Amino acid sequence: MENSLFDLSGRTALITGGGSGLGRYIAEVYAEYGANIAVCSRKLNNCQETANYLESKYGIKAKAYECDVSNEEQVKRVVEAVLFDFVGIDILVNNSGATWGESVENMPLEAWQKVMNVNVTGTFLMSKEVGNHMLTNGYGKIINIGSVAGLKAEPPEVLNAIGYSTSKAAIHHFTKDLARKWAGRGIYVNAIAPGFFETKMTKHVIEQHADRIVKHNPMKKLGDSKSLQGTALFLASQASDYVTGQVIAVDGGSSL
Repeated sequence: MENSLFDLSGRTALITGGGSGLGRYIAEVYAEYGANIAVCSRKLNNCQETANYLESKYGIKAKAYECDVSNEEQVKRVVEAVLFDFVGIDILVNNSGATWGESVENMPLEAWQKVMNVNVTGTFLMSKEVGNHMLTNGYGKIINIGSVAGLKAEPPEVLNAIGYSTSKAAIHHFTKDLARKWAGRGIYVNAIAPGFFETKMTKHVIEQHADRIVKHNPMKKLGDSKSLQGTALFLASQASDYVTGQVIAVDGGSSL
C-alpha cells in the first residue's frame, strides 16, 4: 500500500459524527489505509467504541471526543485536544448531522433551527477552527457530507424534511465557496452527496419507502458502505490533488 495514490500513512483525520453510520464507514476506510483517527460526536460512548475497534483492528492510533459541533466553545476545545493528542490534523470530515421529519406547514421553528445549527453552523465552525491549523501548515483536505436531498426536491411521501434538504444545499454551496477562498493556500474542499444509505437517520424512511426508492433508482439499489468509502478515500488522498470545490453524488444515479 505504501506509495499508493490512496496511502494515508502518517495522516490524521478528524471525523465528526464518526461513532456510527456514514462517519464510521469513513473512519474505518481511512484507518485501513493507514491514517490515525479522531472521532467526535455528542455521544461519546459510540465514538469510544469506534476508536477502540479501529485501534485493535488496524493498529493505528484512534481517540474519541465528545462534541456538539454547533457549540463554538466545544469545537475549539475538541480541536485543541486533537491537535495536542495527534500533533496535527490533515483531513477533516464534516459528517455530523441532524434531521427533522415534518410538513412545512407544521415545522416548529426550533426544529428548523436545530437542523441548521448542526448541519450548517457546525460545518462552518469545524472548518474554520481546523482550517486555521491547515492554513498554517499549507495543506489540508476537508470533506463535507451533503446529500442528494440538497440536489433535488423529493416528494413529501418520500422525504418531508425541508430543513434537512435546505441545510444540505447550503453545505454544497459552502463547499464550493470555501474551496474557492482557500484553493491557493493548499486546502482542498469537496463534498459527498450520498443518496439513500441504510443508517440510523434514514431507517424510518427506508422502512416505509424502500421499494419506492429502489424502483426509482437507476441502479435499482440502496447505497452500501464500500461505495461511500471509495469516494471518501479518493477525496482524502493524493489521488484527488487536482480536485477541489466538487460535490460528488454517490447515489446510484438517483439525482440524474
